[in-house]
Amino acid sequence: MSDPQRPRASLRTAVVWDVLEDALDRRGKTAGSGAAGVLDVLDTGGGTGNFAVPVARLGHRVTVVDPSPNALFALERRAAEAGVADRVRGVQGDVHGLFDVVERGGYDAVLCHGVLEYVDDPAEDLRNVVDALRPAGTLSLLAAGLGGAVLARALAGHFTEARQALTDPAGRWGDGDPVPHRFTAETLSQLIGEAGLDVSAIHGVRVFADLVPGVLVDTEPGAMDALLRLEAAVAELPAFHSVATQLHVLAERG
Repeated sequence: MSDPQRPRASLRTAVVWDVLEDALDRRGKTAGSGAAGVLDVLDTGGGTGNFAVPVARLGHRVTVVDPSPNALFALERRAAEAGVADRVRGVQGDVHGLFDVVERGGYDAVLCHGVLEYVDDPAEDLRNVVDALRPAGTLSLLAAGLGGAVLARALAGHFTEARQALTDPAGRWGDGDPVPHRFTAETLSQLIGEAGLDVSAIHGVRVFADLVPGVLVDTEPGAMDALLRLEAAVAELPAFHSVATQLHVLAERG
């Protein structure tokens, strides 16, 4: 878990990174474009490069699309510091107007992490993301989970808000909720299927991490590593998908 190439904030990203790294390795062995094993990867909403830079360090070419010029500036600096500036390209844009800034059908893998919950029309924008894939391409989708929000509100004593999130079509707990959309494993699978991909794996992310007091993780010897191992152990178990803060779906075309 101490790999320097692993994305930062590993409690939030470790499960996703392990799945993504393995998927890219498998895709690289079958991709027919470019140098052997080198993929063209699109990171939508990739911001400062939390995933893009580690992916580039694996040897792949990464294009990051993000609406924030400040984030793209930080991405450029981060890529330079990591020695991968020649493999990371940042362009300003968003998934709604994705093909104004990138090529349709031009990527072996697309990352869509923390994007779908904030767009106006998740189904439409997911179709855009999928259309950026080459035949047999791979999608890595990370989105807010409904069950995790319900559990968190209930444990905080906000029982009415927890019930509101549970019954609201978008999974929102009230007008002050900063997240416009939340999803279950079933709703994400349906959206992905309607966009033309087959779901190959679903993982629960941050099942326990957001519920455990930070002081315990920071001060108890070995607690961080033990929690990381626990998160990895439950990530694939469907019983825990319903209470995860986020859901990670790996999907493929064909």
